[in-house]
Amino acid sequence: MSASSRGWNRDQMAARAAADIPDGAYVNLGIGIPELVAEHVPPGRELIYHTENGLLGMGPPAAADRRDYELINAGKKPVTAIAGAAYFHHADSFAMIRGGHLDVCVLGALQVAQNGDLANWSTGETGAIPAVGGAMDLVAGVKTVFVITKHVTKTGEAKLVERCSFPLTGQGVVARVFTDLAVIDVTEKGFVLIETAPGISAGEVREQTAAPLYSR
Repeated sequence: MSASSRGWNRDQMAARAAADIPDGAYVNLGIGIPELVAEHVPPGRELIYHTENGLLGMGPPAAADRRDYELINAGKKPVTAIAGAAYFHHADSFAMIRGGHLDVCVLGALQVAQNGDLANWSTGETGAIPAVGGAMDLVAGVKTVFVITKHVTKTGEAKLVERCSFPLTGQGVVARVFTDLAVIDVTEKGFVLIETAPGISAGEVREQTAAPLYSR
């Protein structure tokens, strides 16, 4: 069995990331696996979710019979709003981001470099996504950037690398990476292994990381 079919699944990765977000934090979630973080807030903890399209106080995804397609997240998926939620203009939403008013953002990644560089919007191929979008603002303005991603690509190529080969979203911005295999911090000396998924050894994580991986 390959390591890619073991370790944490998508929901477990999201739950592990949610466990590391401080109580009361203002949080923005990227598209994909990061969206699942909203479904895994630890009991007794309150996280206030912000969306780029103008909502502060996003609740969990809407049930199938209660979907309002005028109430969506930045990924265009129907969500709910908690009591006391606020709606505002798209420009005001980005003013909050750029003004440093959000505590944590959780994003996906194509590559993360050992110095914290993030590439998460394009592989550089012609005809790919046309622009970096709000991710550039998030990594520049949010206080702490977490990444959730599979440890390797579908073809087995490492996503944690010495240097990103894809166009960058931001330089030196990633603080912690949550993969299906491990939790890894980005430090001054590079990647530091914090925790491995059940049944995954530190050696397996190192084998699938294309950069030095230090022990805590």
